[in-house]
Amino acid sequence: MPLTNQEIAEIVDRALCEDAAANDITSLATVPEDAVLHLKMVAHQTAVIAGLPVAAAIFSRLAPQATITSCVTEGEEVRAGGVLARIQGDARGLLAAERAALNVVQHLSGVATLTRAYVKRIEGTGVILLDTRKTTPGLRRAEKYATALGGAQNHRADLSGGILIKDNHLGFAGGLGEAVRRVKEAGHDSIEVECENMSQIDEALAAGADILLLDNMTLKALRSAVSTVSGRAQLEASGNVSLDSIAAIAATGVDFISVGKITHSAPAIDVGLDLDEE
Repeated sequence: MPLTNQEIAEIVDRALCEDAAANDITSLATVPEDAVLHLKMVAHQTAVIAGLPVAAAIFSRLAPQATITSCVTEGEEVRAGGVLARIQGDARGLLAAERAALNVVQHLSGVATLTRAYVKRIEGTGVILLDTRKTTPGLRRAEKYATALGGAQNHRADLSGGILIKDNHLGFAGGLGEAVRRVKEAGHDSIEVECENMSQIDEALAAGADILLLDNMTLKALRSAVSTVSGRAQLEASGNVSLDSIAAIAATGVDFISVGKITHSAPAIDVGLDLDEE
């Protein structure tokens, strides 16, 4: 799901506003008004690249006449030293936009890179990696765009994107079975229910749930759940999934594995903006 022009514009607005980029007093004081700058954006480590269209929009906002040429495609894995883009234009505008543009590419590439690492660990198993709503406030669509570039499947984009009955809903609804009944009565389908033990799994199946979110279960419990459910519902494993554990979780036979770390804990990629002497 590529970012829309409106979504990109909103990210640009926020990034430049918080940096007061229209009032870069250092560049205004030190850089001649007619100066032209030739730059290249370089990855200083191997990474899956994401966010270049947003970075280009940031540069264009402050240097409207700039020429921006992408050298790689979104979602492409680039080795250290790879040139991501070349930018030529008004020096003051490009310098004022530099930090905001780099922040976006570093963060979104970090998300895409970590996601790709998780996907590679379960390659060939048929299990699908899902992202979550554990995202940076204001950047959810951008981060979910980056996880998709890394190879994950987007789960709920927001609370209106699907039914997921969790433990905090059950007390108000009067139990798991009653919660599912109320959801069906409200006209919803594709009902997902969070289950923490076999008793809840049995209850969710009896109520007609379509997807069971198996929360923080051991490998033994996951294998037991797969055997018990036996295809009557899809199974999503979730909770404290790491790069070291995801392959073993996939081997239990679940259909999906959701990982919050790919958005809330992805380290930024080292990307720099250097003078382009070519």
